[in-house]
Amino acid sequence: MTKLLKIFFVMAGLAMIAAPAQAYEKGDMLLRVGAGSVDPKSDNSDVATVDTGTTLIFNGTYFFTPNIALEVLAAAPFSHDVKLAADGSKVGETKHLPPTFSLLYHFNMDGVFHPYLGAGLNYTIFFDEETSGALAGTSLELDPSFGLAAQAGADFDLTEKMFLNVAVRWMDIDTDASIPELPLDFNVEIDPWVYSIAIGWKF
Repeated sequence: MTKLLKIFFVMAGLAMIAAPAQAYEKGDMLLRVGAGSVDPKSDNSDVATVDTGTTLIFNGTYFFTPNIALEVLAAAPFSHDVKLAADGSKVGETKHLPPTFSLLYHFNMDGVFHPYLGAGLNYTIFFDEETSGALAGTSLELDPSFGLAAQAGADFDLTEKMFLNVAVRWMDIDTDASIPELPLDFNVEIDPWVYSIAIGWKF
């Protein structure tokens, strides 16, 4: 993601020099498509940890006023390795989808740089859980998670209809994990930072 961010800031600088200023208006819709990286907190639980996952993300935004908008975030499935906290050995993997609904406030609407802040709700669904290593032959079950989400981001106009976007999100994602065969139950506080870079279009 570091290289992507460097490319983004170079292009954003060119955009601020060359692009015409485009203000958002009531009824405008934005579509963004790009890459997102989910980086869970390092100490997920005393039993197991969940590592970083990167995939395609996309979101749509609708403006109720020139400043206030609703964003719906979706993505292709994120894939994560599950490792034992004690020695870091891989014992499984899982996929998840984190649909998120956020209310956004956009600043500086008359320039080519459009920063915004947002808050909302996240619902995370885990699926395709698999076990390996020390847990091979058992089944891993992860419950869905419902929690708060917050974000900060910015759009940089390239043309009247196209722009670049970078955003940082925090999501409250906690799941109850269980391995029925042992039996073993534990809570995993994933609580990730989500970094994204995307290209977008205004309609």
